[in-house]
Amino acid sequence: MTLKKKPIMVLGCTSDAGKSLIVTAICRLLANRGVDVAPFKAQNMSNNAAITEDGSEIGRAQYLQAIAAKTTPSVLMNPVLLKPSAETFSQVIINGKVDTAISNMPWMARKKLIWPKVLTALNELQTEYEQVVIEGAGSPAEINLREGDIVNMSVALACQADVYLVSDIDRGGSFAHLLGTWACLAKEEQKLIKGFVLNKFRGDPSLLGNAMDWLEEKTGIPTVANLPYHRHHLPEEDSFRLGTTWQYGAINVALIYYPYASNMDEFDALTYQDDINLVPVQKYQDLSVFDAIILPGSKNSGKSLAFLQEIGLDSEIIKFTQSGKLTLGICGGLQILGHQINDPLVLEDGNKKGLGVIDLTTTLAHNKATKQRKLTWLGQTIDAYEIHHGESVLLNDSVTSFIDADIGWQQANVYTSYLHGLFDNAVFYNWFMEQLGIAQNGINWKTHIDKELDQLADMFEQHGWL
Repeated sequence: MTLKKKPIMVLGCTSDAGKSLIVTAICRLLANRGVDVAPFKAQNMSNNAAITEDGSEIGRAQYLQAIAAKTTPSVLMNPVLLKPSAETFSQVIINGKVDTAISNMPWMARKKLIWPKVLTALNELQTEYEQVVIEGAGSPAEINLREGDIVNMSVALACQADVYLVSDIDRGGSFAHLLGTWACLAKEEQKLIKGFVLNKFRGDPSLLGNAMDWLEEKTGIPTVANLPYHRHHLPEEDSFRLGTTWQYGAINVALIYYPYASNMDEFDALTYQDDINLVPVQKYQDLSVFDAIILPGSKNSGKSLAFLQEIGLDSEIIKFTQSGKLTLGICGGLQILGHQINDPLVLEDGNKKGLGVIDLTTTLAHNKATKQRKLTWLGQTIDAYEIHHGESVLLNDSVTSFIDADIGWQQANVYTSYLHGLFDNAVFYNWFMEQLGIAQNGINWKTHIDKELDQLADMFEQHGWL
């Protein structure tokens, strides 16, 4: 019988301190050492989601962490997922499925229903795996949220984890963040902290001077690692690389970045390769200068469409499609490009008139399609997945199927699909490049990500504490 190890838990002084990446690194490092390891995050908030083999929906970060751990992604690894779909509303996913009742409950009233599910998932993981690596959320020092906490110190106390507190030193103020966060914890919580971690360090380590000794004198806790800033191609938990602009002489592709855009990690294969320049478009601009445009998925297609209409990008998109250039709509983008989004149950933003550039209409249904897909296209296998409430129907026979009947359609230069993850497949990447008349240099993106995970683990082995 394998001896079970105490859970390792990574908490952050702030959001985006690097918790997710560190947990990913630990999972791959331990897996490479032959440890049977699994990730866990009680509650995640992100519109970047993934689908497990049994059709359950979990956070993309925990899916990646499971891949890093060389194990099968499971809903046990992320029992609660919040998907923002309005300013003050999130769809709540419990054990991989939408829970409408809990979604409509006040935040603080949810814990009594959700906490037992968190404990059950954590206990099952601890039973099944030799080592569990746990990720917190935001900061454990959010005093206003402590009463409803199901993801930070409540989890640490429940399993008596060895906790490591991470600060993003690239932001500045790391030692104040670490000391202040520690000071906000209760005595029994402070006892669980085994070490402080400086993350995203750039420059000369000698510049830190005796600050780490000073911090240990104040708290009794050592600084166990100083992790360097690590550039990578791994998916982000809930963000997307912004700031890229149109470049003269490049193949420029506009990615329409509206509010509630979802599953943006599926465009990483375009973002990190050199064939094209992928430009997120967040405000009105002339789209005619681009070679192609992509409309991504959306957690609220109606509100995303309303945003386009408000800033005038709707007319720019229509003009672009009339130019004959390549237009690609994925999931919510598909719905926006159609004639009508019917929302009889008011799941999103009510009935909306679409852009009308492809002859189909969509009705949002109560049941959400969530499943992995494996299909053959252009003689090669495609791995993809579906996450959508919408059911779309064609208005006439001028629209033909695209990739797979009933979930993807083409009309002239406008291509649409409910399939996510298409660019991870070399065959689709090459098809897209061929439409633009440029080199077809598609690679197996999953293999590329696996190499990135090993490089991340190597960095952590050199600079980490395990």
